[in-house]
Amino acid sequence: MFAVRNEETALDIVQDAMMKLAEKYGARPANELPMLFHRILQNTIRDHYRRSKVRSLWTTLFSAFSSGEDEEDHDPLENFEVESDAVTPDSPEDRFEQSQLLGIIEKEIMLLPARQREAFLMRYWEDMNVAETASAMGCSEGSVKTHCSRATHTLAAALKAKGITL
Repeated sequence: MFAVRNEETALDIVQDAMMKLAEKYGARPANELPMLFHRILQNTIRDHYRRSKVRSLWTTLFSAFSSGEDEEDHDPLENFEVESDAVTPDSPEDRFEQSQLLGIIEKEIMLLPARQREAFLMRYWEDMNVAETASAMGCSEGSVKTHCSRATHTLAAALKAKGITL
């Protein structure tokens, strides 16, 4: 299971989990609440890391995706590692810039062809592996890798064309 090393983040996650428990399961018998809370807490931690990973991927080194490799099956994010505690912007200006950048990236993702967008979001937002994504999409693992590679190269080119370098 995941461990949250930042105390403030851990407290936020526990608070979010408690709110979810109270909002959705407040009417349940008291003896069911501990198991429900444990499951909600696990899912909230998992969601935190998934979103942190995606934020880090989107806001750092996007230009590295367009390394010039023409290999269709190459997945540029496959070997890309992200630290578990993602860096969050310190100042309001940095947070604003990050939100603007994420908005641009989200718009570019929506412009991707449907299969590329589907593969990209499953792999890097839902944190599914290649086999799980292939099964969900009803295609081969090679197709998933190709769709993800094309998506990341397209996104990198679109950001570069807008003058965005990370």
